[in-house]
Amino acid sequence: MSISAKWLNKVKWDEVGLVPVIAQEVGSNDVLMFAWMNREALARTVEIGQAVYWSRSRKKLWHKGEESGHFQKVHEIRLDCDEDVVLLKVEQVAGIACHTGRHSCFFQKFEGNADSGEWTTVEPVLKDLAPGAGGGPAVAPVEPEAAKPKRVRKPAASKPADNDKTPS
Repeated sequence: MSISAKWLNKVKWDEVGLVPVIAQEVGSNDVLMFAWMNREALARTVEIGQAVYWSRSRKKLWHKGEESGHFQKVHEIRLDCDEDVVLLKVEQVAGIACHTGRHSCFFQKFEGNADSGEWTTVEPVLKDLAPGAGGGPAVAPVEPEAAKPKRVRKPAASKPADNDKTPS
């Protein structure tokens, strides 16, 4: 499929060639997540029938579920009235859309008022996802402070002043 297809020209892409995308669960109408697409991602989504997004942090196409297995089967694609937001109506494979292992990325609810409100978690983790498999970056875990060895700082030896260096 060509990324120069006429139907792609109707979308109002932003200054860097992206459009915001909302993924909504077909049937329940739950909003699952928000992401971005470029022309290639939207064309690929139409071509394969599964959600493909543009990862702004990784600067590459991101086939949703490629690591976690939590693919989004696309049932319908809509363009909003201003033609600058795409809505995907999807079937969320395994029911998990969020990299935290929750059904939706919108699992925090504001409760209270402007002076004393707070965000409360209202959806449970359905599955702990392994790092690199949709559960966050594949990096070594941070050790708690108590487990780190204590470092003893030795006083620095005094050096003669070096007046030949220009401050950088």
